[in-house]
Amino acid sequence: MTRVRYFAAAAEAAGTDSEERGENSLLALRAAVVAEHPALADILARCAVLVDGVRADGDTALDDAELIDVLPPFAGG
Repeated sequence: MTRVRYFAAAAEAAGTDSEERGENSLLALRAAVVAEHPALADILARCAVLVDGVRADGDTALDDAELIDVLPPFAGG
């Protein structure tokens, strides 16, 4: 299982700060979390996703991933 942490607006949309997931690719994870948390649909496309601390896009394999961070755009200075 992989721990997925949601931050800021993503946590609000998901209704949780973190959860354990079993998907084996980033595309599968995105589809599954949107199916379970429909409010994430609008924000997830704008989020940076880090897999074990490294930015990931596309269909990254998650077989050995331990931690995924979902980071929406942050404002500030």
